Amino acid sequence: MARPLAPAIAGTREELLVTTSADRERSTPWSWRGPALAVFAIAFAAGVVLIGVPTDPFQLFFWLWLATIAYDVKAPLRSHLRFPRDWWPAFALLVLYLYSRGLSDEIVSMPIHWTMPIRFDEWIGGGELPTARLQDALCASPCSASSPPRWYDEVFTTVYFTHFVAGLTLAVVLWLRDRVTWLPWMRRYIVINFAALVVYVLYPMAPPWLASKEGYVGRPLPRLTGRGWDDLGLGGFHVALAKVGNPVAAMPSLHAGLAMLIALYGITRLRGAWRWLLLVYPLLMATALVYYAEHYVVDILAGWTLAAAVMIGCRWWERRPSAEARAGTAGRPA
Repeated sequence: MARPLAPAIAGTREELLVTTSADRERSTPWSWRGPALAVFAIAFAAGVVLIGVPTDPFQLFFWLWLATIAYDVKAPLRSHLRFPRDWWPAFALLVLYLYSRGLSDEIVSMPIHWTMPIRFDEWIGGGELPTARLQDALCASPCSASSPPRWYDEVFTTVYFTHFVAGLTLAVVLWLRDRVTWLPWMRRYIVINFAALVVYVLYPMAPPWLASKEGYVGRPLPRLTGRGWDDLGLGGFHVALAKVGNPVAAMPSLHAGLAMLIALYGITRLRGAWRWLLLVYPLLMATALVYYAEHYVVDILAGWTLAAAVMIGCRWWERRPSAEARAGTAGRPA
């Protein structure tokens, strides 16, 4: 029987979920699974159009659970109830993160940082902000939110919104295939969220679009998030998203950090030269974030550094000797 996530996050590999042969057996043949997944895909697409891209744990929990039901639609009810039983600790932690992030600048009274990232990025850009260079090259000169989008804007916007579903979608795939591999990924996913939250509390920092709006940058840097989705009838979702969260929770970029975490996790688990192509994902995400004035380059670098630190730290935690093993070693005669 699978144990809850919370103790397993802090536990050793021996305390991870045990996948039995019965867990691996799926009672649903593809003659049922295929149509069920197709219905799910249609329902999800309709939900995106009518409601919006799921960007909070409540919506994501619903859609991910529904996906597991569609995958094994002929399984008994008790099998489908494993999902909330296994996932509720992670869900609770993500809800806590969501609301804590929105209040991170109020938890501890810290000054908002405006000029440090500007100076750093001007140094990287040879005297000009990389965001300004990208907007001049890819948008227009001068660039504005009303400038006609290009084909690559749809690519960048799609990559940007994968942040809200990619990590947990990977978790669902691992949970369905082998729950022993699911827990290490969930550990990394939750740790990077809360590690970023600590920095948001201690170091609130304004993103480029806000610094430009407040006059800290000597030229307009419009926030282009959502650009390119207008042609698909989805352009308004970034407006609703902008009303959620904390605009000064920008350092590090969790979009960049999580994209890199996914790439690093895949590279460490897969074999063959093709796995290095996973690095294209964080590179595309970084380009979108800087181009859309959501983040400075320094935020991106901080996010990537955080991802590497989470990978190293979690790997060390999982490889360390358990308390029982240390006690057994200590009790042996020299």
